[in-house]
This record gives sequence, structure tokens and C-alpha cells, in this order.
Amino acid sequence: MTSAVFGLRLTTGQDIVVKVREDGGRAASCVGAQIQLARRGFPCPRPLTPAIRVGALAVHAEEFRPGGDILGSDSPDVAARYATVFAWLMAELADITVAPPVPNPRWVRWEHTDSGLWPAVQELDDRDQSAVPEYVTATADRARQRLLAADEPCVLGHADFEAQNLRWHSTDVWAVHDWDSLAWQPEAALVGAACGAFASASPPTLAPIESSAAFLAAYQDLRGRRFTSAEREVAWAASLWPAAHNARWEAVHSESRALCAVVGAQSTERLRRAGA
Repeated sequence: MTSAVFGLRLTTGQDIVVKVREDGGRAASCVGAQIQLARRGFPCPRPLTPAIRVGALAVHAEEFRPGGDILGSDSPDVAARYATVFAWLMAELADITVAPPVPNPRWVRWEHTDSGLWPAVQELDDRDQSAVPEYVTATADRARQRLLAADEPCVLGHADFEAQNLRWHSTDVWAVHDWDSLAWQPEAALVGAACGAFASASPPTLAPIESSAAFLAAYQDLRGRRFTSAEREVAWAASLWPAAHNARWEAVHSESRALCAVVGAQSTERLRRAGA
């Protein structure tokens, strides 16, 4: 079991959610940050307990926050709306102190020290790697080298900022979910990962390049700070790594190569912008 979610109704009539997952030491920080965000009024489910260790598992309860719709477009205008939420989220997290939630989620763990290109994930590593197109591996390698060369400080951020993890009421964000996916990476890398992934539902995708550019521009405007040229390169490199990770997953699990094809179509321009 990687994780499980249970819906419960208490004798008081309150509906709650109990989350159980394997924990390598990240859960306390993730739930701790989520508690502080909810207290600040950020639209996320409010944890009712801290993360509690039960053997190798971490367990916590949170309020049930139903409702809202997925904002499913990948247009530049919609990208800017997602960037508005991400800028708000990052501004709030900047004032929150928790232990770094490491190791990072595997799809943004380019700093790993495992042998080879990818972080060690047995369920992936045990499968036929020849199914992964060479251009996906080459793209991931070039993006990773640029990311490893970055010397910006790490900050706390949401590393699974995808359409499937947000709910909206019209133009207003109602809920941001999946706080287990907090990460400790440079700000530009976290923004870059989000600008590539924001439109993903299921299966995951990679946003159009012009929409990623719109996301990055809107984020910088809202935060009131322009990225340096090095940070812009890091952001573009980080926009590719999660997509390459997901393309590898797709290739070893199915006959589909839809995401692989998107990565192949966009990699040259994204790598150019990354200086990679």
C-alpha cells in the first residue's frame, strides 16, 4: 500500500477524511504546513490531527471539503489563473516554518543520489526500460543536468500542482488538495514544475509552451519579482522533468505513448529556454 483515503461520518454528523500512507519522514512536515495554511485562510482542507506514526505508516484526519469543479483548459488565460493561485500559495508558504519535507516526491527528485538518471522506484525499475523512448531519457538527462547546476536556495512549495488537485467555484479557487506532495526545491524549479503540469488531470500531460510561458509571466508579476536569467532557465528545465518522469511511467505501464509524443514535440524548445 502506498496510500489510502477513508471517508468517515462521526457521531456528531461531521464528515471527515482519514489519510493513511507509507512515510519516509515527510508526513509531519506536510501536515504541519497544511495546518498553518488552513489557519491563514488558504483554501485547503483543515487537518484535524497532526500526522501520527503507526508503524511504518503516517495517519491523519482532516475536514471533508467537497464541491467545486476542475478547471480543465490549458489555454494561456487559464494558465494565468492557475499562476495566481500558485503565487498566493508560495507567498503563504514563505512564512511557514517546518522541517524540509524530504526526500522530495519522486517526480521532482532530480537531486537524488541513486545510481543512474532516475530516482530508485522499484515498481518502475523492475519493468522493461527498453520501452522508454530514447528521446525521453535524453530529455530528462539534459533537464536534470541544468537543475543540478542551479545554486538557488530551496524553499517549500507544492510539487503536484495539477488541475486534478484543485477545485473551483466559477473564477474562484475553492480547494487545493494533495498536501502530501510538498517539496523542498528552489522557487524557480517549483514554479517551473507547476507551469508544465498545471493542466494535468488523468492521464498527466504537459501544457503548451505558450501556456507555460503565460504561467511564468503571471507568477512573476504577482510576486513582484522578475526571475534572473538563471532562474528562468531552471524553471524551463523543471517544466520538463516531471513530464519526462510521467512519460517513462506511461511507457513501462501501457502501450500508449501520448505523453511521450508531447515531450518529444516540446523538448527542443523547452531545453533551449533552459539553456540545456
